Amino acid sequence: MKIDQIHIGVHPINWVGEDVLEHGDHYTADDILRDVNRLGLKGVEMGRKFPTEPEELRRLLARYDVRLVSQWTSVLLSDLSCRDRELAKYRERALYLKEMGCEVISTAEIGGSLHWDPRRSENEKEVQRLNDRQWKVFAEGLNLAGEICRELGMKLVYHHHAGTVVERPEEIDRLMEMTDPELVFLLYDTGHAYYGGNDPLELLKKHIKRVGYVHLKDIRLPILEEARKHHWDFKTCIRNGVFTVPGTGGLEFRGILQTLLEHPYSGWAMLEGEQDPAKYNPYEYARRALDYILGLVNDIKGGLA
Repeated sequence: MKIDQIHIGVHPINWVGEDVLEHGDHYTADDILRDVNRLGLKGVEMGRKFPTEPEELRRLLARYDVRLVSQWTSVLLSDLSCRDRELAKYRERALYLKEMGCEVISTAEIGGSLHWDPRRSENEKEVQRLNDRQWKVFAEGLNLAGEICRELGMKLVYHHHAGTVVERPEEIDRLMEMTDPELVFLLYDTGHAYYGGNDPLELLKKHIKRVGYVHLKDIRLPILEEARKHHWDFKTCIRNGVFTVPGTGGLEFRGILQTLLEHPYSGWAMLEGEQDPAKYNPYEYARRALDYILGLVNDIKGGLA
């Protein structure tokens, strides 16, 4: 589905959890893609139930007239001792995604995170923020990864993400300031923006020229308030339903969509809910999100006419 220059797709995480593995584990790749096809959408990110062998994956996607758009790619670039290994792995992933026809690589630093940094223990409770030296090493490493993408005609889009070292307003600003705008772009995520203490619309307007990819995700505000009160970690928030798809939570998307249309943003915007599909049917919620977005866009265009 295309709205002006914006391609609307959907993430398989609405069906099968990536962080909370029990969510939707019974769904198959065919189940997911059958629903995506019914929704009339043409793009998905990689999901953990999808085959990884290129020809097998291509045949599966072709069966449902869907293309692969991107894949979450973790990096540990804040640790200089890991740089060569991490960049080699990144090049390998970039080559794979290039072969699959992707134009952007969703990239996120896992150093210091609670759930993804392999150096952390399960008993720790806080994200370990980067110091000035680590920021310098991190930014240099991202620029090098961005060079790999540029060589391949792709873009590194950085995913500011809850429970990582780039989630707060000042962290996103610092990332944008310290990296080359020709090499490192922003994966703008409405839900993770709010979760991290940002005003999603202000964040978008501030960095719109760097936005290379979009995730459209909503927040159940009462659940987030409860999470902050009780200091829940990210996975506990997911289990308790903090995220949902646009139009079924508390965020306002009119200004966001208007900004994307007026810029104009040209690229993919993926619907994300990241919630328990046993409670929130992924097809029905995606359908509601599409109806909500299309209604807003029609209203915006009517106002601009």
